[in-house]
Amino acid sequence: MRTLLPLSLAGAMLVAACDKKNDAPPTPTATSTPVASASAAAKAFVPPEPAALSVFGKLPAAAPPRDAPADRITLGRMLYFEDRLSKNHDVSCNSCHDLARYGVDGEKTSPGHKKTRGDRNSPTSYNAYLHFRQFWDGRAADVEEQATGPVMNPVEMAMTDEKRLVATLSSMPEYVELFKKAFPDEKEPISLKNVGRAIGAFERGLSTPGRFDKYLAGDKKALTLDELKGVSKFMEVGCNACHSGPLFGGDKYQKLGLIKPWPDAKDEGRAKVTKADADKMFFKVPSLRNIEKTAPYFHDGSVATLEEAVKLMGTHQLGRDLSPDDVKSILTFLKSLTGELPTDYIKKPDLPKSTPKTPKADPA
Repeated sequence: MRTLLPLSLAGAMLVAACDKKNDAPPTPTATSTPVASASAAAKAFVPPEPAALSVFGKLPAAAPPRDAPADRITLGRMLYFEDRLSKNHDVSCNSCHDLARYGVDGEKTSPGHKKTRGDRNSPTSYNAYLHFRQFWDGRAADVEEQATGPVMNPVEMAMTDEKRLVATLSSMPEYVELFKKAFPDEKEPISLKNVGRAIGAFERGLSTPGRFDKYLAGDKKALTLDELKGVSKFMEVGCNACHSGPLFGGDKYQKLGLIKPWPDAKDEGRAKVTKADADKMFFKVPSLRNIEKTAPYFHDGSVATLEEAVKLMGTHQLGRDLSPDDVKSILTFLKSLTGELPTDYIKKPDLPKSTPKTPKADPA
């Protein structure tokens, strides 16, 4: 959990009992054994029904790419793993967004060309197609546009220009044929834009529904009692004000350090894009799906554990110090958002071999 906004807690509480006491306690009989007070019984936790959590919504199993033939998805899968899209033939999309590791590399910031590192943490590519914008600062509209950014970024994959990209892919007959099938109506199908369109088509199948979705669908055994207590606590303290919807985030910007200033304001967030003072320290609210698996946390990867991230959110976003029990309960719930990886869909494909015409790796 990385960015939160407190709301009125009215309506967020899911505890159905109350503290009301009877005017007079019942008179014990000879056979009665008072094992719990009426007050304790009244405070017993009542698990929320699936309908009570429908405000979040189920995660789609997948989103079929817009007008994308199956050949485009096949091509996109290959390009996702293709390190020859980088100048030195040593960085691919999967390098920083490892699909076998829930779409991340576990690094604070990812090593790119010549092992140079940028200043932001690489977010997971799972379920990214559902985000309202891409990148921490929202500078790309969708996964198709986002996919082209790292290819041309000098710190990441460092492809010198589109001409070299086209020459690289055109040098391998298998790619020439695949691009023709993937974009049958285009005279020159190999282009930077179409690389992004193909990778985006593949990424739109990277969905990870899990037990929480099964609970919403009516399977009351999908979540444990402790997990249900956790989601109740999550809503009670106000986490769901920002971490909402099927992704538990990914649908808005929010200021990091909303109540108490964030200790490191070096990265101004969205203001880097808009140049507006009002956008300083605003970042896209990250999704909490698979959050247990995507450490380290925050835009700069500065926090190693989920426990610490939850504590910091309580302090800086909610203006409250969460108790150890509250943190533990919320963590228990967050771990229930870990989904199932589409293992068959993400298997690394066989890639074409380079030919004498393929531009050589360039470490410079």
